[in-house]
Amino acid sequence: MFDLTIVTNWVHDLLTGWMPSMPWLVTTIECVLVGLFLLVAYSVIAMIYIMYERWVCAWIQCRLGPNRVGPKGTLQIFADVIKILQKEIIRLWSTDRFLFYLAPFLVVTASVLTFACLPWGKGFQIIDFNIGVFFIVAVSGIGVLGVLLAGWSSNSKYSLLGAMRSGAQMISYELSVGFSVLTIVCLAGTMSITGIVEAQADGWFLFKGHLPALLAFIIYIIAANAENNRGPFDLPEAEHELTAGYHTEYSGIHYGLFYLAEYLNLFVVSGIAALLFLGGWMPLHVPGWEGFNTVMDYIPSTLWFLGKAFFMTFVFMWIRWSFPRVRIDQLLALEWRYLMPIGLVNLVVMAVVVTQGWHF
Repeated sequence: MFDLTIVTNWVHDLLTGWMPSMPWLVTTIECVLVGLFLLVAYSVIAMIYIMYERWVCAWIQCRLGPNRVGPKGTLQIFADVIKILQKEIIRLWSTDRFLFYLAPFLVVTASVLTFACLPWGKGFQIIDFNIGVFFIVAVSGIGVLGVLLAGWSSNSKYSLLGAMRSGAQMISYELSVGFSVLTIVCLAGTMSITGIVEAQADGWFLFKGHLPALLAFIIYIIAANAENNRGPFDLPEAEHELTAGYHTEYSGIHYGLFYLAEYLNLFVVSGIAALLFLGGWMPLHVPGWEGFNTVMDYIPSTLWFLGKAFFMTFVFMWIRWSFPRVRIDQLLALEWRYLMPIGLVNLVVMAVVVTQGWHF
């Protein structure tokens, strides 16, 4: 499988050859290039996901999706972007101005930092720490602060109720997400994201880890869906109760930032699921099928990762458009009475499986 570090090293050597006496400038240019890539990828992925969800929603509901603007509605998202950029930013007198404007940027910052940790292919990763999983869990929690600030600073009862619901929901379900992640870390023996992916070279953890890995996968899907405030756990944005939840008072580009962060977070949780349970950019290998494995190796690693991420996104969207919204007491009871105890016991079982060598 082609290692993309060859390309990144070539770019570094090229810049160093042009400016051998200015290593600080080389580092600055590389950081600018990485930042530009992140911003472009952030926007493109969010736009693709908005159209993706519209098409999936239409397919599940047996109706046509966007089909007017552009060929088969493919330009609808560009029309929406232009429209939202032209919307007036309404400045409310009774809000806490600084915190009100800071909140959407905190949500976007959390999603961008998490997005930067995902390896898109072999050697194609912006940040690679030996504690990468810990870093992802830590920075993803910043988004909760943005949501709480948005609701409190808006000086609106609907926004405040939505923020309180969202804060309680996100903080609660972070525990189950953490237990699922720790279960896979226990199986892999490392917190490095690259190390976790490379440990699945001879089989994906969803199949290697027996029942504990499968149970962790199911818990992760439920908890990640709830942490992202997506249906059937979209209580913070319950339209019939709270108008639009914590971003009721936002308009224009500020509302657009919340909208983009929601869909990028969907890609992030899908990518994390692909990395932890489905091998990430690692191809599908079947022991003993050398010819099949060789053919799989010819598929670029980036396509493997994106294909798995889009598959997991389809699962999340399928869940959203298939189940009715639950009540807030049911939502919290599901976490504290069932998911968290099961996840904790499952982590202990995985530790026993690993120490006894019962996994494949």
